Amino acid sequence: MSRTGVLALRLAGPLQSWGAASRFTRRTTESAPTKSGVVGLLAAAAGIERGDDTRLAPLAALRFGVRVDQPGTRIRDFHTAHHGITGASMPLSERFYLADAVFVAALEGDHTLLTGLHDALRTPAYPPYLGRRSCPPTEPVGLALHENTSLEDVLTRVPWQASAWYQRRHPTPRTLTVLRETAPGESVAAADALRDQPVSFDAAHRRHTLRTIATTPVPTPAPAGGGPRATHDPFAALAALEDDSA
Repeated sequence: MSRTGVLALRLAGPLQSWGAASRFTRRTTESAPTKSGVVGLLAAAAGIERGDDTRLAPLAALRFGVRVDQPGTRIRDFHTAHHGITGASMPLSERFYLADAVFVAALEGDHTLLTGLHDALRTPAYPPYLGRRSCPPTEPVGLALHENTSLEDVLTRVPWQASAWYQRRHPTPRTLTVLRETAPGESVAAADALRDQPVSFDAAHRRHTLRTIATTPVPTPAPAGGGPRATHDPFAALAALEDDSA
């Protein structure tokens, strides 16, 4: 019997965008990373080409969950572009992003497969990005590889990953929200469905199917590093000036 494991990731950056139902000139983002986006990140790190559905399938079969450690702020940007050959102006489009968000994502499955993905994140074949190429992560994505545990346990125990400035400015929440893929045969009282289960990333015929998601709260664990780090905050001086002028 093969060993199982859970790969934990920290997804944090100035901007993230995780689309699941974007259409035409309006490109939206979900409030948390999608399975398709995270599997795509891992596939890129492992050097899996877009049309290689055979190598993609084991990654897509991993069970996925995400914890919202810092929800961020939804923002909108207007995007302009020109045709690469004719130079003609393309239609103006709306692009939505999550600013200053932090998530813990976890994937459960074959330990050997996860070990290879963990190694690939350290020396990625293609750079990782948080949903779109314009959204690079601020820190290494790989957190840790856990053995003989469950997705639920990892998403409960991994230290709170919120940014130091966020921890200083916001009271520690009593609970964090976990959005997790239901286990085979699991029955939940309430569940949502999202079309972010990847089948193919081939540019000519991208395909996704529905995935069942359960939303549960977990107690907020101790922060990473034992608490907010004493790092330089460039906005601290501005905050002091605002206090003096009030």
